[in-house]
Amino acid sequence: MVRLSNEKLTVTIAEKGAELQSIIRNDNSLEYMWSGDPDFWGKKSPVLFPIVGGLKHNTYQYNNHYYTLGRHGFARDMNFVVREQGPDSVLFSLIDNEATHKVYPFKFIFSVRYELTDDVLKVTYHVKNTGDELMYFSVGAHPAFRVPLAEGSAFTDYYLEFEKIENAGRWPLTTEGQIAAFSVPFLNNTNKLPLQKSLFYEDALVFKNLASHTIAIKSDNTVYGISVHYEGFPYMGIWSAKDADFVCIEPWCGIADSETATGDLTEKEGINVLHPGQLFDRSWSATFF
Repeated sequence: MVRLSNEKLTVTIAEKGAELQSIIRNDNSLEYMWSGDPDFWGKKSPVLFPIVGGLKHNTYQYNNHYYTLGRHGFARDMNFVVREQGPDSVLFSLIDNEATHKVYPFKFIFSVRYELTDDVLKVTYHVKNTGDELMYFSVGAHPAFRVPLAEGSAFTDYYLEFEKIENAGRWPLTTEGQIAAFSVPFLNNTNKLPLQKSLFYEDALVFKNLASHTIAIKSDNTVYGISVHYEGFPYMGIWSAKDADFVCIEPWCGIADSETATGDLTEKEGINVLHPGQLFDRSWSATFF
């Protein structure tokens, strides 16, 4: 485990998956991360790479070869190496290897940087194409924040507050985990979504191109909350396991296959492309109050 700390926050991250484990405000000892209770969902903040969501039949085709790759990719289950570390920042890296080549034919360095500034945790994904051909990939976040936060409060006391007024449909997921062909009306001229556990009984709320770049978890009954800021992530997932006490706010550069996906990786919706030697960076941050 790697521990970062400053005057406001103490954060713990595991080398496996470069996965956040704990975020505590030092002045009130409040834990903001989900506990990882395996009866509901045993992870806390998996890093999604080199795909986001599920592939149709868990399979994709590239350069006349077929590959099998599970939901959200392999990074979340692999051990990262600590490349740089200070009291308030750390850089984890994962390099392609024999195991990754069996399911993903590209050469890469994938790094995740965590850094603290005051009461803000910033997370940056760095992707470098170290091969000699175009590289196709997706990357995304999946942090699970504890709801309710304050002792004595309930899940339904909280709501999501969007930075801007939203008029956005949600894109349903099929039972196989694919994105439906059409969206359904959901956010109608509002910036607030009251939380209730039934919201997630049909899997995640998936959005494309929201107007907002910030989503906060708040309650009118407590001062405690979380604000997640993201730019450059065209897709957003909001999810909780059935009847669990957490909410995931998930900025994505990529999305699950649609019902009509061809399976060709180069045609996949939301796929990112890097030329040999090229770098890709995306950051999101969270403020804890």
